[in-house]
Amino acid sequence: MPPIDDHKIAQRPVLVTGATGYVAGRLVPLLLASGYQVRTMGRSIEKMAGRSWGHHPNIELVKGDIMDGNSLKAAVAGCGTLYYLVHSMISQKKHYRNADQTGARNMMMAAADAGADQIIYLGGLGDVSHKNVSRHLVSRHEVGQILKKGPVPVTILRAAMILGSGSASFEILRYLAERLPLMITPKWVRMPTQPIAITNVLGYLKGCLEQEETRGKTFDIGGPEVLAYQDLFKLFAGEVGLPPPLMIKVPVLTPRLSSLWIHLVTPVPAAIAQPLTEGLSIPTVCTENAIKQLIPQELISCREAIRRAVDRIRQEQVDTCWADAGEMVHPEWAHCGDSDYSGGTILQCGYRARVNGSAQILWPAIHKIGGQTGYYAADILWQIRGMLDILTGGVGLNRGRRSKKHLQVGDALDFWRVLEVKPPSKLLLLAEMRTPGEALLEIQIDPVSDNACEITLLSRFLPKGLPGIVYWYLLYPFHQYVFTQMLKGMAKAAGLTLASSPKRFTPKISRSCTLKDT
Repeated sequence: MPPIDDHKIAQRPVLVTGATGYVAGRLVPLLLASGYQVRTMGRSIEKMAGRSWGHHPNIELVKGDIMDGNSLKAAVAGCGTLYYLVHSMISQKKHYRNADQTGARNMMMAAADAGADQIIYLGGLGDVSHKNVSRHLVSRHEVGQILKKGPVPVTILRAAMILGSGSASFEILRYLAERLPLMITPKWVRMPTQPIAITNVLGYLKGCLEQEETRGKTFDIGGPEVLAYQDLFKLFAGEVGLPPPLMIKVPVLTPRLSSLWIHLVTPVPAAIAQPLTEGLSIPTVCTENAIKQLIPQELISCREAIRRAVDRIRQEQVDTCWADAGEMVHPEWAHCGDSDYSGGTILQCGYRARVNGSAQILWPAIHKIGGQTGYYAADILWQIRGMLDILTGGVGLNRGRRSKKHLQVGDALDFWRVLEVKPPSKLLLLAEMRTPGEALLEIQIDPVSDNACEITLLSRFLPKGLPGIVYWYLLYPFHQYVFTQMLKGMAKAAGLTLASSPKRFTPKISRSCTLKDT
């Protein structure tokens, strides 16, 4: 680690917005390692605290939302440089453009009120006057123009495809190349682009903080090569030892159709894939390279960037993922046993069993659930549920896990979102599958003695109207079978045995909750 610069410590804190997003989540530890005082802003303190940098002595975690002007002003107050690294595409879906405009205006005004030194913004590369320009690129451009209307100098970096483990663009490239030896491809596979490695993106973002000559200017950033997307597929295939995919080009394949196909084959849902594929219809090549003189660094080739990304995936060292972004909504009713709740009838199904072994021995099996590990029972039923989710527009099981070994609050786990991780006693998952209601799955381990514990599986569901109730009762027989088998499977995976057969139970709740145990 480089020596700490006392001058950096004396500077005003650096604010990083969207701190749990793909780029920001990697920029924060880079700034901390360089000695900066960093304030991170996100909509969940718990989610930020769960990151590897969440308890660093030079970090300050602040809850805020770019859509809430007051919370944004509080987060900005006292900071010098502001990194604007948020994007509403995941959280707002089709309405991201209006949300992006509102967020940019709020940041512009908050920065002015705080007397900030500069704003650094990462936007998109491409000609916005092109006849085929995408709404996504237009929105990225509009954000930069809005930020520039304020008195605080704005540095804009414009990037095309970012190559790095966990980025949405790389995930699309990876899964298509791995799963489709034969591709029906549209015209955009021949479109020139200038990808850039995530390492170089971070180098430019940090360099703009340290190089005052970048203030108030716009720069195109890219790697050392201009390639077609079909070349990237071949490079990836070569790095993972696969034959180059056979591509059959067709004259017409709309971004909508492309996004639906990507949704079926990759973890990236159509709502995100469509804006990205729309952006592939125009060249995304740097038109100037002034930043290379101001912030010199070794630019990583596409082949090397792909090799590094693949290595990190194989080594279970994916620091951030596109799926990390977005709001982590903790349902109001999740803690209804502790506080008043009158929002509806909560349906539940619970099973428990006593295990011959300690919680510490059993916990690793719980911690590895999902992804390639699966759910320890009824794999075919889980796969069918995942496929049905994909066919109805949900995320399905394609997202998997960021890491087989590590799980943190806010992680995507198949079609769940991790709300709580408390080793070795509790894992709480929020369903992000398509359902007519909200669902939680809780796995709890309670010690009974030094050599025995009790494991509990509890599913809770807040239905939306009659469709939600019908959905619950249709699936309830499957819940009964799956939960009993999961309890047996988790104990077996930990090398333990059950002291008793799984039994259904009724959770103890407060009278203030409206609950129904079916």
